Amino acid sequence: MAYPEPASVEREVMQVNNAQRKPRILLAASGSVASIKFGNLYRSFSEWADVKAVATRAALHFIDRESLPKDAVLYTDEDEWTGWNKIGDSVLHIELRRWADIMVIAPLSANTLGKIAGGLCDNLLTCVVRAWDYNKPLFVAPAMNTYMWTNPFTERHLIAIDELGITLIPPVTKRLACGDYGNGAMAEPSLIFSTVRLFYESRMQQSARNGDS
Repeated sequence: MAYPEPASVEREVMQVNNAQRKPRILLAASGSVASIKFGNLYRSFSEWADVKAVATRAALHFIDRESLPKDAVLYTDEDEWTGWNKIGDSVLHIELRRWADIMVIAPLSANTLGKIAGGLCDNLLTCVVRAWDYNKPLFVAPAMNTYMWTNPFTERHLIAIDELGITLIPPVTKRLACGDYGNGAMAEPSLIFSTVRLFYESRMQQSARNGDS
């Protein structure tokens, strides 16, 4: 899927470069058994970037919190509400959008894919996406049963998120957790990490060349 390359993104990357800070990655998980790999994904990104994480209530069923670094920052739906008491208090999904340079949703469940495609925002993750600044990259790595992946609704939803400018990291074919064999398994954490890092560093190099010209 093609991703637009507006000049504002290049400016943001140049600002990051000038500030000599690490990239800021907002890592999110929705309700798929592939969330058991979330700790691995978090650790991979945290060795390179500053990371904050968001997990839906369903994702928490699969995430082993012991697999996360001890200093990991993980927000849940409850944090969206407990941190706000009055007008003037910060709104978490807005603050996370402002903080992040890149958002990565891995795994992206069929349910959350449908919500994003339809513009729904009934939890912290989908509120961040609905409020996202699409001048900044947003990657998704779907994970679902093969028949869910090949369902006609999925194609419609993928078209909708592509139109938003969301970048797809496609699922792979393997034996799924349910026992079926087919396409729909989340890409390996190493591939997700390398895809995002290569994108970011390529953009940095491009900005540096533009700055020298």
